[in-house]
Amino acid sequence: MVAVLDSGAGAVQRCGMFDLRPVGYVIGLLIASLGVTMLVPLVADLLAGDPHWFVFFESAVVTILTGGLLALACANGVTAGLTLRQTFLLTSLVWLTLPLFGAIPFILGATGASLTDSFFEAMSALTTTGATTFTQLETLPSGLLLWRGLLQWLGGIGIIVVAMVFLPELRVGGMQIFRSEAFETMGKILPRAGEIAKQISVIYLVLTVACGLIYAALGMAPFDAFVHALTTVSTGGMATTDSSFGGYNAGIHYTAVVFMILAALPFVRYVQLLAGTAQPLWRDSQVRVFFGLLALLIILMTAWLWAREGAWTELAFREAMFNIVSIMSGTGYSSADYMMWGTFPVVAFFFIGLIGGCAGSTACSIKVFRYQILFAAIKSQIRQIHSPHGVFAPRFEGRPIGDDVMNSVIAFFVAFVSLLGVITVLLGLTGLDFITSLSGAATAIANIGPGLGPEIGPAGNYAGINDPAKWILAVAMFVGRLEVMVVLTILSVRFWRN
Repeated sequence: MVAVLDSGAGAVQRCGMFDLRPVGYVIGLLIASLGVTMLVPLVADLLAGDPHWFVFFESAVVTILTGGLLALACANGVTAGLTLRQTFLLTSLVWLTLPLFGAIPFILGATGASLTDSFFEAMSALTTTGATTFTQLETLPSGLLLWRGLLQWLGGIGIIVVAMVFLPELRVGGMQIFRSEAFETMGKILPRAGEIAKQISVIYLVLTVACGLIYAALGMAPFDAFVHALTTVSTGGMATTDSSFGGYNAGIHYTAVVFMILAALPFVRYVQLLAGTAQPLWRDSQVRVFFGLLALLIILMTAWLWAREGAWTELAFREAMFNIVSIMSGTGYSSADYMMWGTFPVVAFFFIGLIGGCAGSTACSIKVFRYQILFAAIKSQIRQIHSPHGVFAPRFEGRPIGDDVMNSVIAFFVAFVSLLGVITVLLGLTGLDFITSLSGAATAIANIGPGLGPEIGPAGNYAGINDPAKWILAVAMFVGRLEVMVVLTILSVRFWRN
């Protein structure tokens, strides 16, 4: 994948015959790499003395052979870079094919899951959504619990690379506004995209290790600490118990909050921080807005809980902070059933999930910067109405927002809301009630995980949802993780014309 990234923007923009071999070659390598990753839970089961290890052996053989043969078959078509259409197709197919192979251990393993449930689980994991169809997680083999965590961890680093390298080049949803910052202004420090990806991967690994060690030091079992570290830094949210974080102590809750916030910040800022400059992090307007929104929401929710309980308690503050950070970052952990907190929290959590974190992080949903651009456009339009002869250009971080960025962001919002409506209607047609349909659609597209209501809320899961609804939700997760517009572009007739 790094070879593709190193090819530069010029190769991506080339147009010509639509050759699928370069796409197939990269996908084959990634599938084979996924198969190699299956050896990690295999070892976990072996160390636990669980005969379930053979499931991962079979899955690894099938996955490695399939990926290797695909890569060999397409090797003769490898070129210096990818065209624009090949890049669009690669970005999409990776997130479709990997869940198919990631689902194999669930089909063959102790869960005895159907193809529908297995694909749903793998798609939820790789897109870092965190919705699950599995119950009684405590009874599952260690290998399967670890596999869910590994899929989320791989999905987290994958989406950072996509957000930093591919989406700005593809000019999707306004992401092109970060193109110059990621690759041009960093100058001699990081001259190539591949180098950025490598450094981000190291930072991602360091954060994961640090998170796991602190979890273990605060009383979490070593295995649980490792798996939860994978799903915290990836903002994935899959836990090793049905109660999620409900059974852990205050220190573990605060640790999770810190690392969920760190994972929701732009990873390129960490690269710049290690290069010796902290100013870009403090001056990043989306980071400041993200922290400001978190602080405001935590204060409001804490005040609500204190008013309900009639006393100021640390527990109310901690639960408000933990669950708000979890939902806003798209992690999806829960420490309590906030459906029992009253009407205001239920409505608030629905909209909090639609905010998201910062661009270039593992966080999902709409993202803070898009709201900043949207409100800048609204402010400019209001000023224009008041002063028709004035010239008021919307600005982001002190710079004028180009028409291409503005159009991309507005198109994203329209597509997101339209898709939310379509998915809600489709889920309703399968027999789900309105709250379950609406919140399920929102959490799938925004890749959050828990929805609202007794069935898919923080105290429930997706096990009881009918199969057609699970397939609809799986597709929604896929479309949402790729920022909506990538998939819509591929589905257009014009994309397939020469």
